Amino acid sequence: MKNVFCLLVLFLAGCATNDSSVSNQSDAYSMGYQDGIRGREERSYQQLTSLGVSGQSDYDLGYSQGVAVYCNPNAAYQIGLSGQMYEGVCDHMKNGQKFRMEWQRGWRDYNQ
Repeated sequence: MKNVFCLLVLFLAGCATNDSSVSNQSDAYSMGYQDGIRGREERSYQQLTSLGVSGQSDYDLGYSQGVAVYCNPNAAYQIGLSGQMYEGVCDHMKNGQKFRMEWQRGWRDYNQ
């Protein structure tokens, strides 16, 4: 009975460790997605580490998916009109120039 109890404790301890690593990976993805969808610059490995987030690849995946949503040229005017600064995260994308032009138009209207 004592051996069964020890095995059960070891098994549960192993499961708890796996849960925290899964949680940390989802945190990294979520943080990346939120940074991307807000048009923020991508965080470096050092910045993530200082925040206690591991999983650079999960962060990168979330970030690229968030930026893909943010960089919609059809929403760029509203982003500029709301007064949100543009950090250039869409410049490397296919519609980056169109996004910037629409954002500038909204930014100009915001400042008038």
